[in-house]
Amino acid sequence: MSKLHPIIAITGSSGAGTTTVRDTFVKIFTREKVSAAFIEGDAFHKYDRAGMKAKTAEEDARGNRHFSHFSADANELELLEALFDEYGRRGKGKTRHYVHDDKEAALFGSAPGTFTDWEDLPSSDVLFYEGLHGCVVTDKVNLPRHVDLKIGVVPVINLEWIQKIHRDRNARGYTTEDVTGTILRRMPDYMNYICPQFSHTNINFQRVPTVDTSNPFIARWIPTPSESMLVIRFANPRGIDFPYLLSMLNGSFMSRANSIVVPGEKLDLAMQLIFTPLIHKLLDEKRRAA
Repeated sequence: MSKLHPIIAITGSSGAGTTTVRDTFVKIFTREKVSAAFIEGDAFHKYDRAGMKAKTAEEDARGNRHFSHFSADANELELLEALFDEYGRRGKGKTRHYVHDDKEAALFGSAPGTFTDWEDLPSSDVLFYEGLHGCVVTDKVNLPRHVDLKIGVVPVINLEWIQKIHRDRNARGYTTEDVTGTILRRMPDYMNYICPQFSHTNINFQRVPTVDTSNPFIARWIPTPSESMLVIRFANPRGIDFPYLLSMLNGSFMSRANSIVVPGEKLDLAMQLIFTPLIHKLLDEKRRAA
């Protein structure tokens, strides 16, 4: 961790909703006039789309039918840790973009399924990571030790699958069968690399639907925020003003000494109320360290 060059990491599975949390941070950064350098977990995949397809076929031929983007072996986690380390020490580093589709191809000038060139990060107050592995620990890397604010986005798994199925079908043109196959392939790595991260986070946001999601593979709609409750767990509740949060978030209640339950439609307000003072604290420490 670095008081002079703080790092914020949002970590969650594919379809978990990390982009929604990123959008809230963008609003806060804009309102509070905080400059942030953004990096994406996809930028640290080891293979481009064609390379991943070839590597997956190679692993299948060897009897490993669970090789996936969730795996440490499919990502440049040591490069990611090196970036976290360099940013914490010097406020500098390099990143790139993984181009998902034609829209991003037009923006970045690279073909879909490829990476852009590595580029220097812009000068910034904070580094902001969003992706699959922001808090992963393996025998080679320990990412959470570098991160000042660690946030997990963890909807209950049926809801996570519904969100992934709908996103991949509507935005990426996959069939339900394609997405189901991807979920099954990723399951061992989900248990080994994704879930353990949420024991290292400072705050977890877990959306729980209040409608039936028993069979996520036939769900016609994603449960709306008003059809959900949000469980927010603080690893260390000391300093969290729960009475204030309860008064500002109508319909919320405490379920444990470190957990507050909030109506799903109040997600953005809850994040604004929780994250804004934490960002102020990071920047105050940065100014004192400078």
